[in-house]
Amino acid sequence: MLKKIVLSGKTKLNGEIKISGAKNAALPIIVSSLLCNGTLKLSNIPHLLDITTLIYLLTHLGVKVRVDGDLSNKGNGKVMELNAESLTGYNAPYSIVSQMRASFIVLGPLLARFGKAEVSLPGGCAIGSRPVDIHLTAFEQMGVDITIEEGYVKASVKDGKLKGANIEFRQPSVGATQNIMMAACLAEGITRISNAAMEPEIIDLANCLNAMGAKVKGAGTLDIEIEGVKELHSAEYSVMGDRIEAASYMIGAIMTDGDLTLSGLDFYNTLECVIEKLKYIGADIEKISDNKIRIKRGNGKLKPIDIITEPYPGYPTDIQAQIMTLLSMIDGDSTIDETIFENRFMHVPELNRMGANISIMGNKAVIEGKENCFKNAQVMATDLRASVSLVLAGLCAENKTEIGRIYHLERGYEFLANKLNGCGANIEVMYDKNQ
Repeated sequence: MLKKIVLSGKTKLNGEIKISGAKNAALPIIVSSLLCNGTLKLSNIPHLLDITTLIYLLTHLGVKVRVDGDLSNKGNGKVMELNAESLTGYNAPYSIVSQMRASFIVLGPLLARFGKAEVSLPGGCAIGSRPVDIHLTAFEQMGVDITIEEGYVKASVKDGKLKGANIEFRQPSVGATQNIMMAACLAEGITRISNAAMEPEIIDLANCLNAMGAKVKGAGTLDIEIEGVKELHSAEYSVMGDRIEAASYMIGAIMTDGDLTLSGLDFYNTLECVIEKLKYIGADIEKISDNKIRIKRGNGKLKPIDIITEPYPGYPTDIQAQIMTLLSMIDGDSTIDETIFENRFMHVPELNRMGANISIMGNKAVIEGKENCFKNAQVMATDLRASVSLVLAGLCAENKTEIGRIYHLERGYEFLANKLNGCGANIEVMYDKNQ
């Protein structure tokens, strides 16, 4: 039976929240255990459905996993030990990979370990085309023969060993950067990636790989160099905080006229563009330390703004739905140009059901903002980030809002209801008997 959220609106978020470990960093770092000749011990792993899905895939491949963690809402995360010394297979089935797109990045490590792999074409949020041709073209340059049969990528290394190569992506791709970077760690020679993704999560993965003995340079820039080594050894590593979760709560503080102190993330080195936009809109953001901020609405009137989503260090597409919700309740016209995914406006009809006035023209959303626009309604989550935008709208709506299909939310936000209820929200999670 599916679950739903019922929340009461017109509540202010006041208090402190510790940001959880980053889903988008934890997933590739967990996958990197496939390269390790020993045990990779990870900390600050969030309790999320996507993490569970990935662990199911790794255990299917023969990885031995031990998990220890506080299952309360204290935000301490899981400690996870992964040992892939005795892998039993190189097939990543559709039944698992279809649930989460990030699973596809097992392809590189499996090719590095086995010289062959069979990985289902990926699934995940229905937010538009995210082609894997960037991954596959790069692997071909490293000496891999690839065919696609019955929905599976079937790949084999020509001479049994991946070869270093000079690879230039036609556009920055986070998944392809992670996939090639991991595979190159055990390849012969040097691999150079040009036009690489620069997200902080790429740096986090590189730091973990280097802790295992890899030789990765330039992560966080457009040009990454990886010198292959014979093997990677045991290591311990702590995953970075989740900048998408942090930004969602920052926006929630402004929308509810609240006052939140957030910790657990290097805010100014990972969210500089978002902080800049929120300050322009009218947020009061105080830097307490590198890993702690206080955010509330400033004294002046909130201002509309025009935003373009771009690869890092531009404005993140993963924080597009959340800021659209904020802009809907600011008097005046704002626009958002979505340049990353062509189908990432599926939350718009649901926000309009709640009283927003948003129109779509191609890849541009035009928001006619109006203060106190949100009213209670029954809505449905359409993807991971859209789901939290509906929660934010519900916090500002009259009476009770009901949000269905919250399994999307559980894929990426650890203890969201507990964290927000601890700051004054009134959120109930219950089973939906009508679904």
